[in-house]
Amino acid sequence: MVEPRLATVLNVNDDDANRYLVNRILALAGYNVLEAATGMGALLMAQQHHPDVVILDVKLPDISGYEVCERLRADPNTASMAVLHTSATFVTSDKKVRGLEGGADAYLTQPFEGAELVATVKSLLRLRHAEQVARHRANELAEMDRRKDEFLAMLGHELRNPLAAIMTAIGILERRPASDDKEARMRGIIQRQTNHLARLVDDLLDVSRITRDRVELRPGRVDLIPVLRQVLQVLQPMADARGLGLEVTLPPGPLWLHADATRLEQVFTNLLDNAIKYTDAGGVRLDVAQEGVDGSARAVVRVKDTGIGIPLGVLPRIFELFAQADTSLERTRGGLGIGLTLVRKLVQLHGGEVLAHSDGPGTGSEFVVKLPLDHAVGAPAPARQGADLRRGRRVLLVEDNADARQAMRDLLELWGHQVAVAPDGLQGVALAVSQPPELALVDIGLPGLDGYRVAETLRARVGNGIRLVAMTGYGGPEGRDQALRSGFDRHLVKPVKPDELDRILSEL
Repeated sequence: MVEPRLATVLNVNDDDANRYLVNRILALAGYNVLEAATGMGALLMAQQHHPDVVILDVKLPDISGYEVCERLRADPNTASMAVLHTSATFVTSDKKVRGLEGGADAYLTQPFEGAELVATVKSLLRLRHAEQVARHRANELAEMDRRKDEFLAMLGHELRNPLAAIMTAIGILERRPASDDKEARMRGIIQRQTNHLARLVDDLLDVSRITRDRVELRPGRVDLIPVLRQVLQVLQPMADARGLGLEVTLPPGPLWLHADATRLEQVFTNLLDNAIKYTDAGGVRLDVAQEGVDGSARAVVRVKDTGIGIPLGVLPRIFELFAQADTSLERTRGGLGIGLTLVRKLVQLHGGEVLAHSDGPGTGSEFVVKLPLDHAVGAPAPARQGADLRRGRRVLLVEDNADARQAMRDLLELWGHQVAVAPDGLQGVALAVSQPPELALVDIGLPGLDGYRVAETLRARVGNGIRLVAMTGYGGPEGRDQALRSGFDRHLVKPVKPDELDRILSEL
């Protein structure tokens, strides 16, 4: 490290002789020296000249050196200056401790040798230089982290748009019989791989929130059983494609939780997806039961497989970020190594715990999730009857991605809705004002007028009778909050599964 030359030192001492002597020693050592005889004068000089080091006598005529040091540390403009206390009278250990605890970096007792003074100043300058380098590096890392988050958000948006078009098109194809077995297999492949890509995108974006501890929940009263059935419906085709059995044991009644249903689905999708992916023969078991009673009652979900197992050396860190059970060069199992980290974080946010068990390679694995049950009195209000909810409605679709727009329009028309479409926000508003729809599906990232402003404009010009649903490739919680503030009734993250969209339309 190159020592800084011509550094500036502020020498504060009310004794003229001592001040002159120190000034002379520092000047001969090659430093630029400033001086002050009072505490207030020292504070003024520090503000004006920003010295690198302040040599500060404790006993001053106006305010003490202790107070000067505290004021320097309290001011952001002077807080980084190195402070060296000196004193010929306040030399007891308690006085030194007071000075150091008040923010001083070092303490010298007068009289001191010139060499000792210069060596101490050099040491403080090296320390200050190291702190500046570290601070600069920290600022660079913070800026890189901010840019990474922006990049991931944009990447998620760009990936989710084509995934949305593909998933919607699959939803249409599934409602028509396949011409032969080969076409059915191809549809299944597209369905499974699209779902897999969507999960990878979600996990990739969540890793940034995990590292910054910004994962948020939207809890409500949730029955765990339907959540698990939804996960099984998605992953059963994957197990079938690999020739694996998928055995399920569920309790006869509900298991009520105070939880975020979407995040729970993410937890058990990750666990079951891993179990299927890391199992070549045999099968996967899902066992769900209740453990304990009253306030200690918990839902216990066990996911057990006959797969490759987990090496004993890996098991203690299996939930750490980027940990991998399959570390072979082939990496045939895929995965980003962040799914289990996300599982643990989400389970902990729900007040639960997740455990991993394995006897080693080739012995299979078991993951156990325990979640506290909710004993709130009363069940959720029953859903409205579906017969009145599936009538055809006037729907406005505002989406700038041509493929996604066409696929969504075809799907909505297949369900019996009358659909008008617009490729940007301005045309969407014009259509809604001239022919008010009952419901509008609005993309957020629109040219001309973004989705938030579209919602605000429609609320102002059309009123509250219209139902507004936001669809976006940006999945952060701040986007959902802004959407609701702008006037949307619901906020959906792309790609929206056809069944989920059907359910939302039925509820509005």
